[in-house]
Amino acid sequence: QLQLVESGGGLVQPGGSLRPPCAAAGFTLGDFAIAWFRQAPGKEREGVSCISKSGESTDYADSVKGRFTISRDTAKNTMYLQMNSLKPENTAVYYCNARNDFTDLEVWGQGTLVTVSS
Repeated sequence: QLQLVESGGGLVQPGGSLRPPCAAAGFTLGDFAIAWFRQAPGKEREGVSCISKSGESTDYADSVKGRFTISRDTAKNTMYLQMNSLKPENTAVYYCNARNDFTDLEVWGQGTLVTVSS
């Protein structure tokens, strides 16, 4: 069974940092392109960041450029989203995603809630 298991969400003050991990089970994360999405209350799910299977190409939503960093640890089979200088408007449920375009396999994490508030 292919799974992405998220953890590490929580409450953080404005200006703080968080680095939620997303661990893959049942497949090799390095064989997939990976991404993070988020869904804020009352809004649609949106893309935050992605990185290609090779790791050579990354992309970020304009609102998080320079503050968020996506990464993958192949030894731990885990992906991360380093979030710095967090703002209240970054409050959302964050979802990790892995996709293999060759096999059409796509896996979603269960989501982790990040709340930015003083």
